Amino acid sequence: MKFPTVTVVLVSAALVFVVWDQTREQPEPVEASRFTNLAANPVERGTVVDWVVGEVPGLCAEATGTASGSDAHAECVDGSEAREPACRRAAADRFPGLVASKAVFRDLSITLMNCLVPQSRPVD
Repeated sequence: MKFPTVTVVLVSAALVFVVWDQTREQPEPVEASRFTNLAANPVERGTVVDWVVGEVPGLCAEATGTASGSDAHAECVDGSEAREPACRRAAADRFPGLVASKAVFRDLSITLMNCLVPQSRPVD
């Protein structure tokens, strides 16, 4: 039986990547204040998407009317995680790569919120 050189190389490369990914510096979390003056300081679409994704637990608490830790809240967050790739693709297709106005930021964030945490309930 031959020594599995290719397998050893691939597994070693994967391990090196995992170690490198764990040791690299993580980006600072984005705060809402970053989006106050978009005309003078535009932001990349991915930054806005990451910020909205970080707001999902709060959105789920509001949508379900339950606190974090409840079954409904956990189900909402899990559903949001499942929809995230599709929502990211939809945002990339519909919005520019650089968000430089409040109107684009508003439309992008509302679109993502509705995509990640859809709310279906009777209209009052």
